[in-house]
Amino acid sequence: MLEVKTMAEYAANGETPEVLFWVGCAGSFDQRAQKVTRSFVKILNHLNIKFAVLGSEESCTGDPAKRAGNELTFQMLALQNIEVMNSYGVQKIVTTCPHCFNILKNEYPGLGGKYKVTHHATFLQELIDTGRIKLSDASQFKGKKITYHDSCYLGRANDIYEAPRALLEALDAELVEMKSCKTKGLCCGAGGAQMFKEEEHGTIRINNARTEQALETGATVIAAACPFCSTMISDGVKAKEKQMQVKVFDIAELLAAGQGLENLTF
Repeated sequence: MLEVKTMAEYAANGETPEVLFWVGCAGSFDQRAQKVTRSFVKILNHLNIKFAVLGSEESCTGDPAKRAGNELTFQMLALQNIEVMNSYGVQKIVTTCPHCFNILKNEYPGLGGKYKVTHHATFLQELIDTGRIKLSDASQFKGKKITYHDSCYLGRANDIYEAPRALLEALDAELVEMKSCKTKGLCCGAGGAQMFKEEEHGTIRINNARTEQALETGATVIAAACPFCSTMISDGVKAKEKQMQVKVFDIAELLAAGQGLENLTF
């Protein structure tokens, strides 16, 4: 049983957590993304980091609505979240979703929500750098080829490229890059609210094109740092009928496995 406290529980005891974990819609409701949420929570608990979630008080950040052009809905959702977080005196936020990270960091301040927002790639990399994370079971990755898919909202939108790669390199795996990576990375096809609309006509789906690039590297593991990217790339792997040979994992799952907190099947 995972131990997860809410901000309300901390407040009731007159305590303040070290950080608010913003779970996000995908991490809360999508079955695949829930596994990433659990892996991240296992890491936090293992390191005795005082964290809290908002629980039922957390609403969608409004990112899909804003990207789809519905500014009114975005502002309504954002102001609701800001009111809740400000009432608890939230200062630091960590999230496993680049979409949530981007909008909380860059667009909430204009509405009165000013927080130190960190994506879990940067958060975990700092824990490795400071020696708080000890990789006791990373030998399982030795000799394995892993390629990393850059999330648009993490990479090109916020210039975060090295943190997730540093995590993978710490696992002692062989990191192989796709031909389109870092500043020239290729979108998975879900960004900008594309996840929630009908696809447009074309010769190939974006997620399949990106998956082809990943498969060309010869990697047996495709690492991602975004629940939407994980979904799109996983669908691409299935479309290529490679799901038995190639696995898609979030960096939190891989790092949890490296600490002996998860058992992943490669």
